[in-house]
Amino acid sequence: MKKTIGFIGVGIMGIHMSRHLINAGHDIIAYDKVPAALARAVDQGAEAATSSKEAAAASEIVITMLPDSPDVEAVALGPGGIIEGAKPGLIHIDMSSIAPAMAQKVATVLGEKGVRCLDAPVSGGEVGAQNAALSIMVGGPEDLFNEVLPVLQIMGKTVTHCGPSGAGQTVKACNQIQVAMNFIGMAEALVLGAKAGVDPAIIIKVLSGGYAQTRVMDVRGPRAIRGDFAPGFKSAFHYKDLNIIMETAKNLHVPLPASALAHELFSALMAQGRGDLDHSAVLTILEDLAGVQARTKTPA
Repeated sequence: MKKTIGFIGVGIMGIHMSRHLINAGHDIIAYDKVPAALARAVDQGAEAATSSKEAAAASEIVITMLPDSPDVEAVALGPGGIIEGAKPGLIHIDMSSIAPAMAQKVATVLGEKGVRCLDAPVSGGEVGAQNAALSIMVGGPEDLFNEVLPVLQIMGKTVTHCGPSGAGQTVKACNQIQVAMNFIGMAEALVLGAKAGVDPAIIIKVLSGGYAQTRVMDVRGPRAIRGDFAPGFKSAFHYKDLNIIMETAKNLHVPLPASALAHELFSALMAQGRGDLDHSAVLTILEDLAGVQARTKTPA
């Protein structure tokens, strides 16, 4: 059934997600504080709103896809935000990756205005967004999840109800732990092999054919050894996620020693001014430490 959907945050990921909704026949009212991003959404068929408040007021469902917890709090609860345009029965689906505690706060405060809320962070990066192949992790009431599932399935291939409010964000934190470990494991393997004089393309080929194979290696490995770190998911965003992971672990009294190391490696990446590169660029920090470049000598 055709819906009027507000889409706030039409950047690297949101622009593709909103396009799929338009192509499926939904009316999209887009808003982004970056004029160029909003212009791209209009070019692909969205109507432009002048604020988050306006987008919410005109919509049955409002989706947010924003960088971090403070951004979601401001857009959802701040001046000119969703809360000021909300009417009872509005559905808010936050698809950003934020702290579980912030997801719960937004759901509670908007709930007092009669807004029904889901946290629904995604995994899959820009490629997943382009291909409508995202993995979507959803927290909130199960009946609401079932109601909006057809909308979520337009943007994602795997859509899973994870539990109550905040559970989607918790599962996303778990996902980002595993993804960080995969990138660091790949980087260490490539740097060790390169230091020993083995062509990184050979390492990728062999590891991809055995038990060490990962989706990270399949998607980003060949690009990384060519020195192609154009962002599918920026390192700065993964560093933000690692901050959320460490804070959540602290609050829950859960030791995460390997995640702590990953946090420090991504911190070094930020210190080197490489936050706008893809998160596979953590390879460059290990290259710096080892004094070698893990770049291919043969076609990857």
